[in-house]
Amino acid sequence: MGGGRGEEPLDADETLHLRVDALRADQTMQLRVPPPPEPPAPGGGRAERRRDARSAGRERVAPARAALGAVVRLLGPLAPHARRIAPYARRLKPVYPRPGRTGWRRWMPSWRQWLGAALTSFGLLGAFLVTAYALTDIPENLNSYATQQDNVYFWSDGTPMARTGWVQRQAMPLKDIPPDVRWAVLAAENESFYSDPGISARGITRAVFRTLGQGDTEGGSTITQQYVKNVYLTQNQTISRKFTEAMIALKLDNRMSKDQILEGYLNTSWFGRGSYGIQRAAQAYYGKDVGKLNASEAAMLAGLLKGAGLFDPTLSKANHARAVERWTWILDRMVKIGKLSPQERAKYTAFPEPLKSNPLYNTGAQSDYLVELASQYAKKAGHLTDKQFDLGGYQIYTTFDRKREKALTDAVTKAREQARQDNPAVAKNGHYGAASVAADGRILAVYGGPDHRTQGYNESNATTVPAGTAFTPFVYAAGLEHGVHKTRTGPATPVTPDSVYDGDDGVPVTTPEGPYWDRSGKKVAAHNDGGRSYGDVSLREAMARSVNTPFMQLGMDTGLDKVRRTAVASGLLSSSIGPRVPALSMGNSTPSAIRMAGGYATFAAGGNHTEPYSVRRITRNGSPVALATPRPERAVGAKVAEEVTQALTDSFRTAHPEAAAGRAGVSGKAGTTEKDTAAWYVGTADSVSTAIVVYRIDLAKSLEPLPLKGLAGSSAHSVPYALWSAATGLG
Repeated sequence: MGGGRGEEPLDADETLHLRVDALRADQTMQLRVPPPPEPPAPGGGRAERRRDARSAGRERVAPARAALGAVVRLLGPLAPHARRIAPYARRLKPVYPRPGRTGWRRWMPSWRQWLGAALTSFGLLGAFLVTAYALTDIPENLNSYATQQDNVYFWSDGTPMARTGWVQRQAMPLKDIPPDVRWAVLAAENESFYSDPGISARGITRAVFRTLGQGDTEGGSTITQQYVKNVYLTQNQTISRKFTEAMIALKLDNRMSKDQILEGYLNTSWFGRGSYGIQRAAQAYYGKDVGKLNASEAAMLAGLLKGAGLFDPTLSKANHARAVERWTWILDRMVKIGKLSPQERAKYTAFPEPLKSNPLYNTGAQSDYLVELASQYAKKAGHLTDKQFDLGGYQIYTTFDRKREKALTDAVTKAREQARQDNPAVAKNGHYGAASVAADGRILAVYGGPDHRTQGYNESNATTVPAGTAFTPFVYAAGLEHGVHKTRTGPATPVTPDSVYDGDDGVPVTTPEGPYWDRSGKKVAAHNDGGRSYGDVSLREAMARSVNTPFMQLGMDTGLDKVRRTAVASGLLSSSIGPRVPALSMGNSTPSAIRMAGGYATFAAGGNHTEPYSVRRITRNGSPVALATPRPERAVGAKVAEEVTQALTDSFRTAHPEAAAGRAGVSGKAGTTEKDTAAWYVGTADSVSTAIVVYRIDLAKSLEPLPLKGLAGSSAHSVPYALWSAATGLG
């Protein structure tokens, strides 16, 4: 029972040395690991206890030793260098608590470990970013809504008429945007645009921290990033969207020039007031094109990019104060970056107050009828699909004459109001269709209805009511062109304006075989207005005095198939031509006002017919779009057209001698229907043919025409002629 030293318990330092020795033994990187010794018998001395401690240390590190052995086997070729690497590995390997340290420092990694961790993190982050950049592709398809534009319609004199589309946007080439406007935007949003790589690390970091901290994001995006968001991505403010935005921005910056990116950004950004792009913003706030903006106005518009709802100065006093402050800051910023001289800045002391409301034309009322006609024609003649046209960007230069349109609209509006005062019960179902067509096919004016927003269909283009006796010039032209047949198989006999026909009322219609019988077994007879009889009259006289019966017989003698063919060649649609019965010559066809005006224009053009058209030119963002403009085609001979025009001139002079006095080149004819369901006046003045039709339909019940009951006036339907004379400048 000695008290020798071998029997004394181990102190703390000796135990620590034993543990360190065990760990060092583990790090020798020996490939052969000796088997563990047999456990000593209980009750051994100090040597036995030391062996027990070493054995316990080896057991604790056995799993680590096994893993290390596996790594060494895999890295066999590096074994010769292992001994040189081991000391450095031992330095980096944490041992806690750390020897030689006190307090909390015993548990903190060394500076070498901090450096190693930082370098590893940066390496992993770099590898991740490189991989993400490689795997991110620029989308092939742009965000169609972000690039959608409005379509702009112009009068024939080149002034704007209307704008349509889901958004108000018109792309402008960068060369057409003044430098002051560009740099006002760059000073406000991204002054280092031309030197940055497309992203801002500081801005992205700030946005990420704000997103993580408060659930939303903040500015800091470059113009390239904002452009990517506008045209490729959604407006969702998330970290994943922000990261994708940055990757695409980096690639886009390498693929596109800075000017291309800036142009795209300026044309796709939201400025408020329903406007996208700097061009529409200039028009919405200052009523001018972007090329006419000065630096002060440009600075105000640039301030809107931070949020139009907060910086539109017309919305509230608080907005106005914010707008003035930001306007001042942007101008000062332009001076600081050297894009505006101090002398120029000194001129801009007063805030450029914008217009109170958006002056861009709000379509509705009559203009929508014009837009409807022009858009239909533009798509057809320009070979544009609905999708292409709806994406916008088109400038449509129409044939509509502003002055003629106003004169026609004012005349019909006045007639409508007068009818409501005189007979409101009848007037509520009244309809007025009107159109003016030039001899070369240009549609100069139409009246489509009181308001397109309440009455969607276009009365000038409706095929609803019969043409009545206004159709007889086509019968006359067919007879002069083809002659008449006295027998079924005999040769045609020429017809001249002096050919005589029976002008009595109720004269039976005959065929080469005798009277024409209808399906009910009754003889068909022709009738004149008012039941008047005129005796034998020449065709020219019959046209001048509006005698109907000769033309009903002329149609039968010429052949109703030839009458139909002549009417279609002159401009009437085949779908509107009535059945081939004697009533065809009396106008059982239902042409529109546009087609009737176009048909009479054929005679004014010497027998050449040009399909009515409403668009003369189309461009898309300044580039021409191929347009299939109709060409004139021969409908009837020049001599025939001259004879018909002369007969219509005699008709106008006979019915309206005072208006005809001193006026050359004016012709026209009234048109009546058998049941008094429509009243027409169609005529030509100064090579422009105008057709007016007045009728009644109760749209709530049916499309069946109702009796006029005085809606068109008395004395041979005076209202259509009054409208015609007002539209042609004769009233």
